[in-house]
Amino acid sequence: MKVQNIVNNKGNTVSNQFIISDGNRDIFQSYKTIIAIWSDNGIILDNDALNYSKTTSKYLYQFLGKDRKTILNLIKNGTITLRDLN
Repeated sequence: MKVQNIVNNKGNTVSNQFIISDGNRDIFQSYKTIIAIWSDNGIILDNDALNYSKTTSKYLYQFLGKDRKTILNLIKNGTITLRDLN
């Protein structure tokens, strides 16, 4: 298992925003809350992932490489799953 801080667009590490790599999956954690899991099986978001702070949302979009509108469409069509991750 490897834990690293997210790096912003200026190349600086961001406090309290983490990517945890665990074999075949990457987990995005903000503070002590798991926001998203990206694995070979797809993407799972916490039920409240899109309702956290502006900062958490910013780094969620960076982690997924997608904007809010795209994420909402992927949830709607079933490509992204929502679950209680905490």
